[in-house]
Amino acid sequence: MTHTLFIAGDSTAALKGAAEKPMTGWGEYLQAHFGSSIEVDNRAINGRSTKTFLAEGRLAHIAHDMQAGDYMFIQFGHNDGKIDDPARYTNPDLDYRSNLIQFIECARGRGGVPVLLSSVSRRRFTVDGHLDPLAVGPYPEAMKQVAAQTQTPLLDIFEASQQLYNTLGEHESKKLFIHLPDKTHPNYPNGIIDDTHFSDVGARQIADLVANAIHQSNAPSLSRLRQHLKGDFL
Repeated sequence: MTHTLFIAGDSTAALKGAAEKPMTGWGEYLQAHFGSSIEVDNRAINGRSTKTFLAEGRLAHIAHDMQAGDYMFIQFGHNDGKIDDPARYTNPDLDYRSNLIQFIECARGRGGVPVLLSSVSRRRFTVDGHLDPLAVGPYPEAMKQVAAQTQTPLLDIFEASQQLYNTLGEHESKKLFIHLPDKTHPNYPNGIIDDTHFSDVGARQIADLVANAIHQSNAPSLSRLRQHLKGDFL
């Protein structure tokens, strides 16, 4: 029997069009970690916070298609923190948490399994060469607290991605992101330095981190999903 794994999230996970390449969302490579019994349906959208995802009815669309036994992977935070944009901003101690609970209750109400993924980290090194523990503000910690409060499985992708960047180092970790000089790609004729969005290489590695986190999770509600993983894991 086939089950669907829905991704609800922002541009770090979203499918990128031809005009955005080589920028790539990690959700584009998650399917490669599963056999045909799990179908990844990537509903992540550029620029969305929990607030706008809900306001646009995108969670309702997932709920319409969700069947018992399906999974909902929930990863936000980057746009929730845009305090200068009231349409997207959410207070990490208030509406961000209540919005996440809406996602969780929606999935459970459909007989599905909600899974929280803490925000994948921006590549942000401090002047002394250390990774900024607040690279996505307080949102990863807020999500952890919601996971504990609601007894929802958590995949700590913020911590895993920070470990990856730290292992690679400040210079080599640039290869995971969109760093292009002038006139090297027609989509970015003026060049681009973007430490939030991933290159193809970076998206693949973040998808690897997500698959590893599933493999390492001891959450009972993920036991069946773990059985559908393929490949080698750390």
